Amino acid sequence: MPIKWVLHWQPNAGTTVNTQILTEVSQCVESINGVKEGRWKATLSFYKPMLRVEQANALEFPRDFLGISLQEQPNKYYFVIRGQRLILEAESSIQTIMEKLQSYKTRVALNFEGFQYQLGDFQLRVGKVVPIHSESLRGIVMEMEYLPISSWEKSHQIVGEFFDIWQEALAKRSLPGHFVHIEPIFSEFGLSDQYTSQHTAVQYASIMAQMIATAQSAQAVRN
Repeated sequence: MPIKWVLHWQPNAGTTVNTQILTEVSQCVESINGVKEGRWKATLSFYKPMLRVEQANALEFPRDFLGISLQEQPNKYYFVIRGQRLILEAESSIQTIMEKLQSYKTRVALNFEGFQYQLGDFQLRVGKVVPIHSESLRGIVMEMEYLPISSWEKSHQIVGEFFDIWQEALAKRSLPGHFVHIEPIFSEFGLSDQYTSQHTAVQYASIMAQMIATAQSAQAVRN
């Protein structure tokens, strides 16, 4: 399948994300001839263990435990445990099984939703990060997908060059922040050079960790 980079918006120090930035980013995609093709959505859930009395030692259970559903694979569900560098692909019905077993409970669930654009050999998806049942903006994400190549290494240079062009176009709008690409070491998760949806799930887990760290540091500065 085509490779993709998952990017997140890093606000400048002392600033926060807002809907105006999201609007400007979308307009910037259209200004470089991106053709809007429709909506896209991904969902990410943080899980916490439901401990019984005999399981009082919470340290035995992974804390950094995420579940991710992707629009490109509607029948699959992905679990990522970053601490142990584990990625697991399951049938989407696993969510119902987990609810019945009551072993883990959803702590926070977030939607990534927005629009998809076609730009030559690239597909760009720009969207907001919002809690389910809320419109409170928590972040902005962007998927940058390169359609002709499925090798992470072989595509790296051309996607990197496109990312630089994108950053230059966006810089002209003088927005209070920029997009950041954090590249996980996929081999640590047992993933090969050939791109899969598991690679996408790992990238989402990585950007969530970064967004949480950014929010916490901003909170610390305010306090």
